[in-house]
Amino acid sequence: MKFDTPATANPTDRMKVLGQPLDRVDGKLKTTGTAHYAYERNDAAPNAAYGYILGSAIAKGRIESIDDADAKAAPGVLAVVTYQNAGKLGKAKNHTARMLAGPDVQHYDQAVAVVVAETFEQARAGAKLLRVNYARTAGRFDLAASQSSATKPKSGTPDTAVGDFAGAFAKAPVKLDERYTTPDQSHMMMEPHSTTAAWKDGKLTLWTSNQMINWAVGDMSETLLLPKESIHVMSPYVGGGFGSKLWVRSDAVMAALGSRAIGGRPVKLALARPQVMNNTTHRPATIQRLRIGAQKDGKITAIAHESWSGDLPGGGPETAPNATRLLYAGANRMTATRLAVLDLPEGNAMRAPGEAVGLLALEAAMDELAEKLKMDPVQLRIINDTQVDPEKPSRQFSRRDLVGCLKTGAERFGWNKRNPVPGQVRDGRWLVGMGMASAFRDNVTMKSGARVGIDKKGVVTVATDMTDIGTGSYTIIAQTAAEMMGVPMDKVIVLLGDSSFPASSGSGGQWGGNSSTAGVYAACMALRERVAQKLGFNSTDVVFEDGKVKSGNRSVSLSEAAGDAGISAEDSIEFGDLTKTYAQATFGAHFVEVGVDSATGEIRVRRMSGAFAAGRILNPKSARSQVIGAMTMGVGAALMEDAIVDTRFGYFVNHDLAEYHVPAHADIPMQDVFFMDELDEKSSPMKAKGIGELGLCGVGAAIANAVYNACGVRIREYPLTLDKVIGKMA
Repeated sequence: MKFDTPATANPTDRMKVLGQPLDRVDGKLKTTGTAHYAYERNDAAPNAAYGYILGSAIAKGRIESIDDADAKAAPGVLAVVTYQNAGKLGKAKNHTARMLAGPDVQHYDQAVAVVVAETFEQARAGAKLLRVNYARTAGRFDLAASQSSATKPKSGTPDTAVGDFAGAFAKAPVKLDERYTTPDQSHMMMEPHSTTAAWKDGKLTLWTSNQMINWAVGDMSETLLLPKESIHVMSPYVGGGFGSKLWVRSDAVMAALGSRAIGGRPVKLALARPQVMNNTTHRPATIQRLRIGAQKDGKITAIAHESWSGDLPGGGPETAPNATRLLYAGANRMTATRLAVLDLPEGNAMRAPGEAVGLLALEAAMDELAEKLKMDPVQLRIINDTQVDPEKPSRQFSRRDLVGCLKTGAERFGWNKRNPVPGQVRDGRWLVGMGMASAFRDNVTMKSGARVGIDKKGVVTVATDMTDIGTGSYTIIAQTAAEMMGVPMDKVIVLLGDSSFPASSGSGGQWGGNSSTAGVYAACMALRERVAQKLGFNSTDVVFEDGKVKSGNRSVSLSEAAGDAGISAEDSIEFGDLTKTYAQATFGAHFVEVGVDSATGEIRVRRMSGAFAAGRILNPKSARSQVIGAMTMGVGAALMEDAIVDTRFGYFVNHDLAEYHVPAHADIPMQDVFFMDELDEKSSPMKAKGIGELGLCGVGAAIANAVYNACGVRIREYPLTLDKVIGKMA
C-alpha cells in the first residue's frame, strides 16, 4: 500500500480498541520472568557454551602479537578466536568501528578475542590468560582540543542559510551570543547487549537483543560474508535499547564466530556493563554556539546555531541544530554542523539524536533571551511560532499545535504563579524556581510490512519482524488488528522479532509505533479485501465487527469466512512524498519546578508537567509510560549523566552503574502528562505520530531554566552538578 495522499475516514477512526488505555499484553510474561530474552534461550539452544570478549587495552595502535597458549590450555576452554583465525570478515556499512580488532585497533575495549568455554566463569578466566602485546600510537580524545580541526560532514545537510543572518544579527536591538556544552552520554539500558548464536548446515541462527531485525540480518551478512538467506535473527523481547541496539554489536558477531569455531554448538555471550560503555556506542559530546537577535517586542529576526561533535574516522556528527531549523520563526537564519575526528568508542544514535542535545542549548538560550527582553518565556515562544517551515516557507506543517501545548501546559502547571525574579522563593533552606522549554522532534516514517491471518476459530494472528524494546509494540499492534478486523483483544495473537516474518520499520527514531501499526493496517486492508471477495461481498461497504463480516443484510462469522484452511494476506506501507509538501513533527511543552539547597547547591526536581501534540495516541497508557520515561532520562541529562573521558588513554572512566549516574526513584517526582487532541492525516493511515523521544526533548533545558529561576545561577555546561552551582551562588 502506498501512502501518498492524506488519510480519509477508515476503520481506525472507530476507536473501539485503538486509543484505549489497555494493559500491555506482554506484561504478565515480563513480570513473571517467562518472557525469554536473548541470553535466556535455554529452550531453543540447549547445551550452550559461553563466550567472553577480551577488549583492547589501548585506544589506538596495533596488535603486535597474541599469545593464547595458556588460555587454550585452561580448564573448560573450547576455543579462542582472534583476527588471526576468524577467517575473512567484511565491515558492515552501518558500523564506524569493526566488531573485531586486528591488527589495527580503532578504540579502547574494541573486541580483540572471544574465549569460548563450558561455563561463563571458565570463559572469563581463560580471557584473563591471553597475552596481547600492543604498539600504542597517539590518539585524539578531547573534543575541545580538536574543535579547530573539525570539518564539514560529507553526508546529510550540515549547513543551512536563509536570508542575511550576519546583517540582521548586527542590527538587532537585543542580542544573545552564548556557548553551551553537553557531555558524552551512555544509553545505560537495563539489558546489556547479549546474543545466543548457533550454526547448522552452514546457516546461522541468532537470538539477539536488537531493535532492527532486518538491519541485523544485513549487518551480519556484510560482516560474515554470508548470504542473507543463511541468517535467521530472532529478538522477540528487548530489555531496552535507546538506539544502542539499532545495529548488531560485537556480542552478536563474536558469539557467531565462537559458535562456528566449536562446530556450531550454541554460544551465549553478554557484554559486561563496562564493555557496554566502551565497546559499543554512546551519545557524542557537543560544543554549541547560539546567536539570536530579536526586536524589543520579542520577534526573532536572526538566529544561528552551530555545533561541534566528534567520532571515529568515517563516522557521523551529532546533528544538534536540527530543531533550530524548524522550531521558531525568523527571517534570517544559519545552522552549521562540524565533525572532529576522535579515537573514542563509536558515537552514534541515542534517544532523540540531534534534538535531545540541541534543545538543551536552544531552549536555555531562549530563556536567556526572554530575560534580556524582560518577557515571559512562554510568551516569547508563542510570538515566534510558525505554521510553515522557516527554511522553506512554501512547506506548511501537517499539524503544529506548539501554542496549544504551551498554553495548556502552563495552565496545568500553574505557571502564572512563577516569580520571574531569580532567588526570591524559599521553602526552608531550599530556593525554589520554575522553568519551561518547548519540546520538538521530527516525525519520521519507515516502510513496514506485516502478515495477518484468520484461523478456523476466528483468531487473528499478526506476524511482523517489528521489535518491542519496552515500548508496547505487542499491544498497539494487537489493538490495530483488533480494530481493523472487528474482534476483541483476546482474539488476537501477535508474533514479533523474527526475520522470517515480513520486514517492518523496526524500533528507533520514534518511528516504530506509527510505522509498524500502519504496516499492520495495510495487511489488514488486504485481508479484508480477500475475505470480502471470498464471501462475494462488496468490499466498499463491508463491515468487520463483533467477530463477524457484514454487508447489507448478510452476516458471516470470521471463523466461517476463514474455513478450515484459514485465510491470510500480506502487505506493507510505503510512504510517498508528503513530507516534501508538509513538514511533519511532534511538539510539546515542559514545565518543571526545582529546589536548590541554599547551603550545598544540591538540586531536587519537585514537580514535572508536560503537554504534547503527537497525532492520534494509539494507547494513552503506554504512551504516558514512554513520556515519563523520557522525562526521567531528561532529568539525568540535566543533572547527572556524564561519561567522563580519560584524555590520556581514551576511554570512559565511569563505566558502570555505580559511577555513571542515572535517576533513581527518589530523584523523580510525580509527572503530569497531557496529550492534546490531535489527528494527523498526512502522517499515516493511523493519523498518529511518534511519541517515545518527544518527551526527552527540551526537559533538560527546562530544568536548567528552573535552576536559574531558583538561585540566579546560569550553568551552560551540562550536567548541572552541585559543584558548578555552589561555586556561583552568592
